[in-house]
Amino acid sequence: MLKGKLVQLKAVERENLSKYLEWVNDPEVTQYLSPQTRFPKTLAEEHRWYDNLLKQDDKFVFSIYTRADDRMIGSVGLHSISWKNQWAIAGIFIGDKDYWGKGYGTEAFRLCLYIGFQELGLQRVELGVYAFNERAIKSYQKLGFVEEGRRRRFLYRNGQFYDEVMMSILREEYLERYQKEDEERWKTF
Repeated sequence: MLKGKLVQLKAVERENLSKYLEWVNDPEVTQYLSPQTRFPKTLAEEHRWYDNLLKQDDKFVFSIYTRADDRMIGSVGLHSISWKNQWAIAGIFIGDKDYWGKGYGTEAFRLCLYIGFQELGLQRVELGVYAFNERAIKSYQKLGFVEEGRRRRFLYRNGQFYDEVMMSILREEYLERYQKEDEERWKTF
């Protein structure tokens, strides 16, 4: 478990899958998630996802909990890890909408980057975000991600096409920005 000021990351637990199911069946939440994933989902599908998660060595996924009241509010992870090339694709969602826009996701993502760069030794973390998700783009920029390009007209939703913004952060960029602060702040909780 890794703790920040607002959140802590914990292992995904089977008993929490019904809460995940609630979130991934909420169109307001899923509008920001991958178009390759089919929604709505069933509880059986969530159990299969969890069983597969336990078997995979190219993925680290965590539940996000608040520090104040130990409430699960979302998920963050490193996916499709290329151990040979030392990179991963990162993803996050805050399913509990009461915690949107309040810094919880940014801190959870920072903790996830700490794991990727400091504990797993990755050299690069990348992500894709829809151009209409301005709040997420600002959060990623605040963390040090830079835009590398766009996949134009990647998503068709509600009668309109949207670009996917491709962003990344490199190990040295992360360490320059956060290494000292991370070691002092998060390792002491």
